[in-house]
Amino acid sequence: MISNLAFIHPDARLGRDVTVEPFAYIAGDVVIGDGCWIGPGAVIHDGARIGRGCRIHTAASIACLPQDLKFQGEYSTAEIGDNNDIREYVTISRGTRSRGKTVVGDNNLLMAYVHIAHDDVVGSNCVIANRVSLAGEVEVGDWCVIGGHAAVHQWVRIGDHAMIQGGSLVGKDIPPYATVGNEPLRFAGVNKIGLSRRGFSAEQIGVIHDACRILFQSGLNYLTGCEEVERQIPQTPERDKLVTFIRESKRGVCKPSLTAIEE
Repeated sequence: MISNLAFIHPDARLGRDVTVEPFAYIAGDVVIGDGCWIGPGAVIHDGARIGRGCRIHTAASIACLPQDLKFQGEYSTAEIGDNNDIREYVTISRGTRSRGKTVVGDNNLLMAYVHIAHDDVVGSNCVIANRVSLAGEVEVGDWCVIGGHAAVHQWVRIGDHAMIQGGSLVGKDIPPYATVGNEPLRFAGVNKIGLSRRGFSAEQIGVIHDACRILFQSGLNYLTGCEEVERQIPQTPERDKLVTFIRESKRGVCKPSLTAIEE
């Protein structure tokens, strides 16, 4: 159902069974997949590419212009996958010449007032809670949970299955599988409950726990810790993901556990 009170540019491409509520605005360079719901007052700007089954709630703004002083009006997009729930007042900027696009994967819940900035890449199956702000060119992996009011600095990477405490100031990379909290932000443990819910075996979680104990609780610096993990921990995809993530970090990794300092 498309309301007569909505504005839809004649060049916009809408799939089957799309609902557009009153006072929504859809620009011309827009593609919306089958079965989407566009709520009242939502704004879909030029450059939006939206997959199937998405729900975009009141006053959300998709593919809005980047809040970046380097942006010179170059063509770019915001590409959103399938089955995302994008709640009230969420803003998702399109890209700049840096990457050319902002990307959000599938099956994500973006709660009210979340901001996804230019050139960000957000994976799939994430929960990003109310008022979280991601600066430009942030990378968020799959199955991440970011608590409300967290602020993530430009260029930060957040690994798969990470969980970030609400209100956190995230200025360093967050490794996969980790739970982080405190101020300044520190490793607080392995996201065991989340991993178990997603089908990780006790053996896989054990390997992750043992690797994280060396990396974040032994007092070793991270590069030495990676070498020690490779010596002590049997090779698994989970072990290698952790080690590779840390070695590839450009911003540095969040601080180790407080227990490492106390010991």
